Amino acid sequence: MKHRIRKATGFTTILFSLALAVTLLVSPLSATEVKKIHFLIPGGAGGGWDGTARGVGKALLDAGLIEQASFENMSGGGGGKALNHLISTAERQQGTLLVNSTPIIIRSLTGVFPQSFRDLTPIASVIADYAAFVVPKNSKYTSFTQIVADFKKNPRSVKIAGGSVKGSMDHLVPAMVFQAAGGDPLKVKYIPYDAGGKAMAGLLSGDVQVLSTGFGEALGLAKQGEVKILAVTSNKRLTQAPEVPTVKELGYDVTFANWRGFFAVPNLPKDKAEAYRAVLKKMYDTPQWEEIRSKRGWQNLYQPGDEFYTFLENQEKALGNMMRKLGFLK
Repeated sequence: MKHRIRKATGFTTILFSLALAVTLLVSPLSATEVKKIHFLIPGGAGGGWDGTARGVGKALLDAGLIEQASFENMSGGGGGKALNHLISTAERQQGTLLVNSTPIIIRSLTGVFPQSFRDLTPIASVIADYAAFVVPKNSKYTSFTQIVADFKKNPRSVKIAGGSVKGSMDHLVPAMVFQAAGGDPLKVKYIPYDAGGKAMAGLLSGDVQVLSTGFGEALGLAKQGEVKILAVTSNKRLTQAPEVPTVKELGYDVTFANWRGFFAVPNLPKDKAEAYRAVLKKMYDTPQWEEIRSKRGWQNLYQPGDEFYTFLENQEKALGNMMRKLGFLK
């Protein structure tokens, strides 16, 4: 009996040890499980950053991958206000993800703000959105080649709006295309707005003739018949708008994709960063995400951690070279 008791006690000890080992292995993951995310959006409502953060947040919530999502718009300084806020309040922002995109590269190169992606913890890129040239439904322009012809005849006659500052991606893309068409990129009459929604309002009110923006930002109004997308910067026509030609097929050898992704505070613990990456990765397999992604015309582009960092370094180098060539950088 005593032997049995000793065996039972030994067996119990083994079970307890195994349970303890499993607990120790599992605990770090449980401790960093992502249940809620606060999304910091460095622009106003209606722009690409706003749509990306709210779209990702909604997909994560609806799929049950997180329990709570909150959103904070903080426009100003071409995105620099929110970036500085995240860094300066890092100690209480470990549950915050800052959405950003190609402009964080451009604006750090041009000195709009002193920080760069290196001052944050890159979590992952999530989508790519190609650039689009958009006009109102009653515009005199029915093709992008007509816009190019007017620009080459009189560059000042074509006002092009964008949802960000001069020298930004919305400015850079038409400059690249007009240069490819044989025009002078430095003569682009670019009208900056501080958010994509405001730039779209400027287009619809007739303040400008053309809007340079992300394809996903214009797709909804295009489907409603309020605007026309005349060209996109993808390599091939997009399935969400197969009637829209690429600038490349119109004879202007330019392709450009704007990534969007998320960053956390500087020096975020590795396990927390990996937990964010894991929950974002799970999102791609959900029907909730696929519905949002396809409706908004986004292309999936999941690049986590080091892969994202390397991508950013390469893009910084490529954009820097291009901007110097175009005269936006000395």
